[in-house]
Amino acid sequence: MNRRTVLAGVSALALLTPTATRAAMPRFIETTPFTPDTVREMARALAAKPFEPRAEVPAEWRNLTYDEYRKIWFDTRSAIWAEQDLPFEMDLFHPGLYFPRAVEVDVVRAGEANRLAFDFDLFDKTDDAPELPVDENMGYSGLRLRHQFAGEENHREFAVFQGASYFRAIGAMQAYGLSARGLALRTGDPEGEEFPDFIQFWVQEPAQGDPNIVVHALMDSPSVTGAFRFRLTPGVACEMGVDCTLFPRVDLDHVGIAPLTSMFLYDQTNRPRFRDFRPAIHDSDGLLVWNGAGEMLWRSLANPVALQVSSFVDNNPRGFGLMQRARKLSDFADLEAHYHDRPSLWIEPEGDWGPGVVRLVEIPSTEEIYDNIVAYWRPRAPLPAGSEHRFAYKMLWTDEENAAPPPRRDVAKVLNTHMGLNFKRDAWLAAVDFAGSPVLDALTEKYGALEGATVHVGARVETGSPVLQRNPETGGVRVAFSFDPADQDLVELRAQLFVDGEAATEVWLYRWTRS
Repeated sequence: MNRRTVLAGVSALALLTPTATRAAMPRFIETTPFTPDTVREMARALAAKPFEPRAEVPAEWRNLTYDEYRKIWFDTRSAIWAEQDLPFEMDLFHPGLYFPRAVEVDVVRAGEANRLAFDFDLFDKTDDAPELPVDENMGYSGLRLRHQFAGEENHREFAVFQGASYFRAIGAMQAYGLSARGLALRTGDPEGEEFPDFIQFWVQEPAQGDPNIVVHALMDSPSVTGAFRFRLTPGVACEMGVDCTLFPRVDLDHVGIAPLTSMFLYDQTNRPRFRDFRPAIHDSDGLLVWNGAGEMLWRSLANPVALQVSSFVDNNPRGFGLMQRARKLSDFADLEAHYHDRPSLWIEPEGDWGPGVVRLVEIPSTEEIYDNIVAYWRPRAPLPAGSEHRFAYKMLWTDEENAAPPPRRDVAKVLNTHMGLNFKRDAWLAAVDFAGSPVLDALTEKYGALEGATVHVGARVETGSPVLQRNPETGGVRVAFSFDPADQDLVELRAQLFVDGEAATEVWLYRWTRS
């Protein structure tokens, strides 16, 4: 499903709406009690019943074309709390096109959940927008949250929940990029993936001066139900505290916790496959894992010619995430997409998650509009039917510079990976750039090469002697080594620097494949 362009388009249309005049809050059609346990009890009760798909919206909405869908957009003057001078406002998305089943949206205040009526008057549209049937019970396709950042007059968006269990967020100065999901089921399996849906949202009304806003979500699918609580704190980086409880209807032998979804088309490692003027196109360029043993693993992403899956075995992971480390406009030369401003997303588990794997799925792709990268935590033990499982974690949507995730600071991070044939054209050459650090800066230079560090290179093929040099552009160091895949179609590569027996860099990992 190509959701990327739709989400970007409706967000951009919202910015065209003037904010001088504000309408009253949309009306409520139902009020029910709400407590911190309400959604969890609903998910538990729902799991005890057979799965029933939700009704679809009328055919006129489902059959909207892409252009027709974009002719209708939410009028931000009608935002929830627009008249209350609060630090947050909420917009709503209409259903149709890629969103054939609507969701209920409730506003929680004073211990009561107030369901929002579907009101077409909350939307603006072009003169040639299609006529559509309206039912106040129809619901919406999702919601958008906006925040009044310090020193700004208007509220600016920072998070969107729309489609299946997808959601995305950005820091104050970032552009939308990768997405997250509530849950992943059987990603990459031959029998196909199952996509759970958020079927109802409850958004707690904030108070004046609140730095955060809380969203509850009820999830449902043929295999599992779930109760989610998101605590969102916008800022230079957007922080989320996530608490989810899962209730499997069937034994879940392949479940993905805290799944991340991104796009990687190409960079320096596979540039020759694409005839494009831009040097790189990606929302993320690497998977970062802080494993239970304390190692920092960096796995450069790839766009393979065939589906490939990588599993990083671990016990009680300290964190993982899909990161965007290319941060210069010149890295992409794209004046419209702003790939250099797209967020990295770091997951930090709370409590012990036990044994399992951080799983990376890389799907072949020829277009930048499709997400083809998925990463998540897969527990080793299946989640049995009729059981209850709680997972809590923090999410940090960041640029790694102004607000960095908490991994080890004593190891230099990977900045870039270059891959191509060597000078003799008889083997491949890998060149890995690491950032500078006090330990690496103290290395001595002799005849253009650095001394005092040990370079560990791992590969089950013949490799040449590694060369370690300073990189004057990055201020760090570069490790370069050759390898000969011979008749192998796949080679796993690993490199790391040590100084005085201690790790001085992240562990660089790469899967070379013949294309």
